[in-house]
Amino acid sequence: MKITVSTVVDAPLQTVWDAWVTPADITQWNFASDDWCCPRAEVDLQPGGVYSSRMEAKDGSMGFDFVCEITAVEPAARLCYKMEDGREVEVLFQESAQGVSVTETFDAESENPAEMQQQGWQAILDSFARHAESKVA
Repeated sequence: MKITVSTVVDAPLQTVWDAWVTPADITQWNFASDDWCCPRAEVDLQPGGVYSSRMEAKDGSMGFDFVCEITAVEPAARLCYKMEDGREVEVLFQESAQGVSVTETFDAESENPAEMQQQGWQAILDSFARHAESKVA
């Protein structure tokens, strides 16, 4: 099953793309709530490269690494990667009159309900949008 989340970012396309693929930016937005953080990220932006980040609860009670192999890169348009468990993700960036539409489609996992996965990924994407918009404010 595939799940899709999306947002519209009020920022130039290049700013949005850069915020998605730059490790220093990723650490500023890659978490679903304020009680979590992303202490590190790594991006080797080429097919076969690694896209990874560490997500942790700020109180140290839990954390996990998100590690993917990049499978396709179309700068400022499309990024695809495969997670360690084989699930795939596609992120599309499209300019519109309202801003840049960012749409993320991913294979659901079987451990958690689809609605929970959708809400978590959407919260992270909303955090991304706030961060990218702050770069032009």
